[in-house]
Amino acid sequence: MAGPIKAVFLDRDGVINRTVLRGGEQRPPQDLGEWAWMDGVHATLRELSARGYLLLVCTNQPDVARGAQTREQVEAFHALIAQELPVQRVYVCYHDNHHACVCRKPEPGMLLQAQRDFGVELSESWMVGDRATDIAAGRAAGCRTVFMRTLPDAPSGAADHEIATLAALLDIVR
Repeated sequence: MAGPIKAVFLDRDGVINRTVLRGGEQRPPQDLGEWAWMDGVHATLRELSARGYLLLVCTNQPDVARGAQTREQVEAFHALIAQELPVQRVYVCYHDNHHACVCRKPEPGMLLQAQRDFGVELSESWMVGDRATDIAAGRAAGCRTVFMRTLPDAPSGAADHEIATLAALLDIVR
């Protein structure tokens, strides 16, 4: 009999792809010309998939609600992710802070939707992110958490583990 369905939930910007310095702030890329993969993402995700993990992206993309980016631009990134990485689905929250939705991290809505969609056992799963909101969403869903330090001063949100590179995830997620 097969064991529980376990997943690795991954934030997008700062975990899968690099962010872009714009206006003194780290921001998501605006178009495919600004898109750059994080070091080691392809090999790391292939190995996690080989270890039996379902790979799911959970990303806040409020720039769509703010009018700074189109939904089509965001979906072009997700098509690229689906084409190049062994990711089963990309969950996206397009809302901004004032919408008070249940899907926007730090709320666990995207992870809970994945649980319903795939039968994921959340206590056997991991949330990997570069912001405290990612860690809070993982904790609220009952996942173990890994903070990826891509920004030197970002608070870790009291994650279970902290890594400096995505490849280091392979030492933690067995």
